Amino acid sequence: MGKGRMEAFSDGVFAIVITIMVLELKTPRDADLQSLRPLLPVFLSYVLSFVHLAIYWNNHHHLLQAVRHVNGPILWANLHLLFWLTLVPVVTAWMGEHFAPLPVAVYGGVLILAAVAYFILTRALVARHGRDSAIAAAVGRDDKGKVSVVIYAVAIPLALVEPRLACALYVVVAVIWLLPDRRIEKVLGEREPA
Repeated sequence: MGKGRMEAFSDGVFAIVITIMVLELKTPRDADLQSLRPLLPVFLSYVLSFVHLAIYWNNHHHLLQAVRHVNGPILWANLHLLFWLTLVPVVTAWMGEHFAPLPVAVYGGVLILAAVAYFILTRALVARHGRDSAIAAAVGRDDKGKVSVVIYAVAIPLALVEPRLACALYVVVAVIWLLPDRRIEKVLGEREPA
């Protein structure tokens, strides 16, 4: 089956998740700078989550450019990824309102499970299209994905001791992925007819 419906559905879920997150931002009570201070943790949590979701959307878009067809296992793997991403607004709000060890650790738990789900999705796509396919060449060994999971695995227990350091590690993962990853574009460019 074609990938169009899965792609459209996923884009809709990403849009809804981001919309829900922004609706959690509250208006300051007063019209002075002091009234912004209590909102800073909520806003910083929102920015971190927005960046993570933007990275997932961007990579998901590129990933689907390298495939032609989807099947049942791919649809379920995609829904598995979307499930974890739909929890981002909840853990973002919790962490933003209560910057404490448990909310920061749970936030990391959702991030690591989304990363694992994305890995499962890439493997399902490679299995469907074959080891010699554009998607297999583009994904490669997925070193960035593996490093991200390791960083999350370190950050989650660290959050229970020092939440700020854990959040710094969540930022490190975002920075790793913000650096341009041209694997898919490169592979697709090489395989296009001249």
